[in-house]
Amino acid sequence: MAKHNELGELGEELAVELLQKKNYQIIERNWRYKKAEIDIIALKNNILAVVEVKTRSSDYFGNPQDFVNQKKIQLLVEAVNEYVISRDLDVEVRFDIIAITKNHPHFDIEHLEDAFLHF
Repeated sequence: MAKHNELGELGEELAVELLQKKNYQIIERNWRYKKAEIDIIALKNNILAVVEVKTRSSDYFGNPQDFVNQKKIQLLVEAVNEYVISRDLDVEVRFDIIAITKNHPHFDIEHLEDAFLHF
């Protein structure tokens, strides 16, 4: 497996651990719809958190959260819309980003709740 894929998988594991420590219930991981993939779908207090995990080996090129572009946001919105409708859920939806940067020998992790608005 390529190093960047290993780093991404490790980042998702760290994100799940963080969310569980914050009492989120993990509903889905790597849920796919058409061209979209939602890294984590979690539930807390009747809020469905759609979580995009961005992991980087350094912040040399910018913060991890800066790499969530408009196209990715559109794909996430379309996917979670399908998810909610197909499961007939009555929940508030929120879009979060968990930004992880490798900072030898540990990781800096930031949970950005309500990271972007959807229209």
